[in-house]
Amino acid sequence: MNITLWIIQALVAILFLIVGYLKAFQPLDTLAKSFKWIPSFPPSFVRFLGICEILGAIGIVLPPLTHILPWLAIAAAVGFILAAGGGAIVHIARREYAVIVPNIILVILSAFVIYGRLTLAPF
Repeated sequence: MNITLWIIQALVAILFLIVGYLKAFQPLDTLAKSFKWIPSFPPSFVRFLGICEILGAIGIVLPPLTHILPWLAIAAAVGFILAAGGGAIVHIARREYAVIVPNIILVILSAFVIYGRLTLAPF
């Protein structure tokens, strides 16, 4: 189970690292072509989300890997649930139902990391 959790943690980290990088560093005009919700939020908020997602991607992998404050991985997974769940709520409010599935998958994967690291294969 430990290997499965590491694979899921790595997958979640990679996904949030990519999306976080885009939100933090790509021109917002370019980003708005792929993410239709971008113009609805202040640019500073979009950048803040991106930085948080990058930090979360680091936090879900690095602390348990180094055995330094491994509980930060659980905190990062909670943050990912809030980010992806919030994204799903935004998509529902905007009636963008077709793009909710990735958010739901990320919520489920992040919740599984929390459950797994607390019960199945603690650090």
